Amino acid sequence: MIEINELHKSFGSKEVLKGISYNFTSGMVHGIVGENGAGKTTLFKCIAGMENYKGTIKSEYYPIKNHMGFLTTNPEFLSKITGWEYLKLLCIARKIDTEDFEAQNIFELPLNEYAENYSTGMKKKLALMGVLLQKNDLYVLDEPFNGVDIHSNILINEIINKLKASKKTILISSHIFSSLSDSCDEIHLLKEGKFVKHATKDSFESLNNEMKEFVIGDRLNKLNL
Repeated sequence: MIEINELHKSFGSKEVLKGISYNFTSGMVHGIVGENGAGKTTLFKCIAGMENYKGTIKSEYYPIKNHMGFLTTNPEFLSKITGWEYLKLLCIARKIDTEDFEAQNIFELPLNEYAENYSTGMKKKLALMGVLLQKNDLYVLDEPFNGVDIHSNILINEIINKLKASKKTILISSHIFSSLSDSCDEIHLLKEGKFVKHATKDSFESLNNEMKEFVIGDRLNKLNL
């Protein structure tokens, strides 16, 4: 579980997170959806201990960062480090003694090549493989489906289901509702730094329609299509 209470985060005079409170239960997939700039990535960075904040973030795992796998939107890698070396570093960080990465290379990545030369989708798959090999208890996945081919999206969705069955705590963000509806148990709408709506599976369609109405409005009529 991740318990968040009155979370505030500002950058200078701009308040990005405005008193977020929620308990994210273990064994469930929690989707965070919202427009670009709504605060999704900032929320995740606060949970991961990458940003200072006001409020509290608690878990049965302490410190949270030592039990969390955080997949960033655009993973970055050290210069001249191969995919294999990157995976080895992540395993060393969790004191996991393994080097047989080819046997676990489910995305068929060229692990002997430099990670900085990978495509955008390959970089994301390498970073995801790294956090999975660490055997984390908490997973925060920022836009995991973005920039990845359709076959890998199917595989990632099944990985998420496997983590859920293992009673992991999983948070996934997206600015596209449809990418979350299949895998999530709950979807939380983040708008201007606040949760404005929480939906379970039986009310996903209602939330999606509400979002469409808000986003589209009368904009299409202006195009005279």
